[in-house]
Amino acid sequence: MQLTDLKFLPGVDKQDSSYAAGDQRRYTNSEFVRFHYGKPERWKGWEYLPNPNETLIGVVRDTHSWLSLNGTRYLALGTDRKLYIYSEGSVSDITPIRETASLTNPFATASGSPLVTVTDASHGADEGDFVQFDNGSATNTVDGLEFNNEFEITTVVDANTYKITFPTNATGTTAAGGGSVTASYQINVGPATSTYGYGWGISTWGLSTWSTPRASSTITLQGRNWSLDNFGEDLVATVLDGGTYKWDTSSGMSVRAVSLGATVPVASRFNLVSADTRHLFLWGTCTTVTDSATQDDLFFRFADRESLTVFAPTAENEAGSLRIADGSRIVGAVRSTGQILVWTDTSLHGVQFIGTPFTFGQRQLGANCGLIAQHAAIDVNGRAYWMGDDAFYMYDGVVKKMPCSVEDYVYDDLSFTNKNDIACGVNPEFNEIMWYYPSSSATQIDRLVVYNYLENTWYTTTIGRTTYLANYTYENTIATEYNTSLTANATTSTGVSNTPIGVTAGASYVYQHEVGDNQADGSAISASLTSGSIEIADGDQFMSVSKFVPDFTNLSKELKVTMTLEDYPQSTTSQTTFANVSSTTQKINVRGRGRSVKLNFATDRIDESNWRLGSMKLQLRPDGRR
Repeated sequence: MQLTDLKFLPGVDKQDSSYAAGDQRRYTNSEFVRFHYGKPERWKGWEYLPNPNETLIGVVRDTHSWLSLNGTRYLALGTDRKLYIYSEGSVSDITPIRETASLTNPFATASGSPLVTVTDASHGADEGDFVQFDNGSATNTVDGLEFNNEFEITTVVDANTYKITFPTNATGTTAAGGGSVTASYQINVGPATSTYGYGWGISTWGLSTWSTPRASSTITLQGRNWSLDNFGEDLVATVLDGGTYKWDTSSGMSVRAVSLGATVPVASRFNLVSADTRHLFLWGTCTTVTDSATQDDLFFRFADRESLTVFAPTAENEAGSLRIADGSRIVGAVRSTGQILVWTDTSLHGVQFIGTPFTFGQRQLGANCGLIAQHAAIDVNGRAYWMGDDAFYMYDGVVKKMPCSVEDYVYDDLSFTNKNDIACGVNPEFNEIMWYYPSSSATQIDRLVVYNYLENTWYTTTIGRTTYLANYTYENTIATEYNTSLTANATTSTGVSNTPIGVTAGASYVYQHEVGDNQADGSAISASLTSGSIEIADGDQFMSVSKFVPDFTNLSKELKVTMTLEDYPQSTTSQTTFANVSSTTQKINVRGRGRSVKLNFATDRIDESNWRLGSMKLQLRPDGRR
């Protein structure tokens, strides 16, 4: 009897029902299965970087890699709590210091309590900030507690006092101790996630009664974010709505990043360095450099050519500023061919070098096509792809809304509170653009939608990665994952702990992706693929299924194939048959009947290679209802 070639099309279709997708020979769901050269293929695995089980404090929101002039590879990682540098197996905390204070006997302890009260007038710290104590007295102890360490600030009591937490209780009570101490305060931390604003002063003027705190709100307070770029071989880092800092590779990994100084705007949304002219751009920045109250979300500045600090325009330099008219805030920007592409929340603009006296000019490229998040756009070979508030877009000279076979699935289950955390990256090996996003019930990223830009196919899977970096500097793509229950445990190259005392924040793993066989940190990846419902012909016709002929390449272990037969699209009952398929399986004899049949392929074993589906066949024949 003749075999029917199933001839499934590549990609996943979640816009249609299972029956409608089956009519077009489409797949309806995939987990860790991509489409490469038109065929489904299991993902490769991932493993820890830099060392097994080593983690960083907080949730990583941006990563950037580059090479120094001597060929040393560097990876910068900005979290809601810290700024790190990784290089050749070593991690260093390079979080900038905002203030250093000289204190005398600042520590007060209470017997039997791990809490220590620290007195420092006008300390400016927030809960969760980090402080390093040094240069105390010879012992620098109070009731046996060692203070020459870095601590997370547990509680801010008032403007002059705060509390830190030790891992052990004090053995006695001391009102003031510690000797002469130097306190180095790192820049204030930010929220790990975005939240709605509540309380006094939230919402529009005159709403409800005076002095009534709001129990609900449409105002979102953004989580901490970073923008990282390199200026030559040095790192330039801007914290969202904060300052801009430089880390000099020549100073070594033991030296922290430092502020660019008083001539640089004190508050900006993010930075970007132009590729051809080496101008530092600060987007959504201050109209008055030294006054954060003048920060304008649509205003941007560019420094003089080859300078990180000269932002004041003169007749003799190339510094300047411009303001975008369409939108309420600048959201993101990427370098593209011959220009910088800049998105507001509603529009796309191009910024190009035009020479003196204006240096740069801008023009609007599109409207009603804004960017959903700071890191949700990417440029690949002169084409830009981005995620908007309601659709996916592309720019190749003209703004186009991209047809997407999983669009409703993504946008109907997207957390718009945490949309600012969406992270986009490119996987050049498989021609994929990847958007990691939070589902509606999540506070952190837990989903992925992927577009193959050469084959125009889409698929989704369930995975949490807060950043994704292409393998331009390192051999493999690099991604980060956050877990609120993890404890940071990073160490320096000498084995000394990088972790402060009393840390309450969660931590992030750093992974190398597309590594080896199908292992996730040594565990098997559960991969699956489901087809739409296939009918033998149009109309009211039943069929019987008697044989399945599998076709796989690179299948070294068994894979479970499940066939489900249904009478109607909304049937509550069905016939299911399954079998395990190996590389030597020639055919599977089955027995079932129904109006339609759909297939599921699944494996949860560590495979020695990435299996690929080929041309599968079913033996189908018309059958009666009885």
